Amino acid sequence: MFLASWLLGAALIVCCVSLFLLGRRRRRQGEPPLENGFLPYLGCALKFGANPLEFLKEKQKKHGHIFTCHVAGKYIHFLTDPFSYHALMRQGKHLDWKKFHFATSAKAFGHGSIDPAEGNTTENFHQTFIRTLQGNALDALIEAMMENLQYVMLQSRTPKLQSNTWVTEGLYSFCCQVMFESGFLTLFGKEFNSSNDKNLSSKQETERAHILNALENFKEFDKIFPALVAGLPIHLFKSAHSAREKLGEALLHKNLVKRDNLSELVTLRMFLNDTLSTFDDMEKAKTHVAVLWASQANTIPATFWTLFHLLKNPEAMRAATKEVQRVLESAEESISFNGKHISLNRKQLDNMPVLDSIIKEAMRLSSASMTFRVAKEDFTLHLENDSYNIRKDDVVALYPQLLHFDPEIYADPLTFKYDRFLNENGEEKTDFYRNGRKLKYYYMPFGTGIAKCPGRLFAVHEIKQFLALMFSYFEIELVDSNVKCPSLDQSRAGLGVLQPSNDIDFRYRLKCL
Repeated sequence: MFLASWLLGAALIVCCVSLFLLGRRRRRQGEPPLENGFLPYLGCALKFGANPLEFLKEKQKKHGHIFTCHVAGKYIHFLTDPFSYHALMRQGKHLDWKKFHFATSAKAFGHGSIDPAEGNTTENFHQTFIRTLQGNALDALIEAMMENLQYVMLQSRTPKLQSNTWVTEGLYSFCCQVMFESGFLTLFGKEFNSSNDKNLSSKQETERAHILNALENFKEFDKIFPALVAGLPIHLFKSAHSAREKLGEALLHKNLVKRDNLSELVTLRMFLNDTLSTFDDMEKAKTHVAVLWASQANTIPATFWTLFHLLKNPEAMRAATKEVQRVLESAEESISFNGKHISLNRKQLDNMPVLDSIIKEAMRLSSASMTFRVAKEDFTLHLENDSYNIRKDDVVALYPQLLHFDPEIYADPLTFKYDRFLNENGEEKTDFYRNGRKLKYYYMPFGTGIAKCPGRLFAVHEIKQFLALMFSYFEIELVDSNVKCPSLDQSRAGLGVLQPSNDIDFRYRLKCL
């Protein structure tokens, strides 16, 4: 009996090992070096997820500038030589940038496929975003955001802002609340519309309560977003699932039509949802949840990191405040607390190279986005000096954090240098080199090519507006000037700007004018 049980167990082990080995990909001639990993299906996923940058550096050292990793059922070819990045951009015939993004959006937000080939909609989402987030549409967004930021910073926080009294908060929590509330009002409008309404104050308080409730739902959903991208079903996360559904309910078309000052982006998306899609009401709302998430998930941590580094670097703070004062004086804008708001337009915000450099440096240190392309068919990828065979449905990827932390490109890459992106004339620096050769791709927090984030211009302008107003209205400082820089939360690696692993206390009070 014992012998029979032992033989049965041994047979099962042999079968499992055989299935595992048979299921492992074997490297074919002409393909990049292959890392299968030891775990079935997961492959290298756990090691990659623990610290993607260190994992990729190790494989780069072992295999060279291109290698393949089996990660959660996908075979991903990582290109690590920045001089080969252009090869990915020019392979549109063989590589699809939409497939991964469409599948991820449907999986995470719960709407039907937005791939026109699937038949649910004929909307060209990328063109919708370009049309409503750039060009003339950007001017309107900037104007609305400027107004909403000042409302949120000053009017809605009045109970906290007693004259000459310091208010202490977590810096990330503060940035999160201010940017979310202001951004929500900018994109999705207001429930109140009349300054002559006797009940305006009450309506504003009710509106703010609704938005702050949406923020809590956003944070609950956002916590498990990496798991959704990895393929786990949202039903495993009951509170996050409930939070996503509540966000969807708030953004149903029947609720949005009651709001004033909707952005062109949301107005157009509502129209296209109604005329070009077969989505039901909740699916339409969930496409708006996707817009909300995209507008906040990276902007909030980018704002935090920018302000944190400024507070830690007095020289950078002096240079930034001096630039803001110069632009305000040139625009003949004065600071007051009598209800007259500061107004800075797009041209004036674009004339802030120091803030541009500070934001870029903060994002260089904190962004961990990935650029994906999916192979439509078997093809040969021609790089600068080599060619490699790629199989259909494989993923070709760039991980720009390797670029951003390369000491050959950025001296002392882990150190914040506010003027790193300024040339000797105090203008934007665009000359960066590796091995003596000028780089075309040296800064990529927003991706690159046709899939480059269409909202990147608005995001940078939002952060500039936030900083300009903070410098104008408040005295700000860290509670502990010697506090260490928080580490990056690696759980979101590949999704954009990483959040801090812990919050940092700061304090602020209204300036005495």
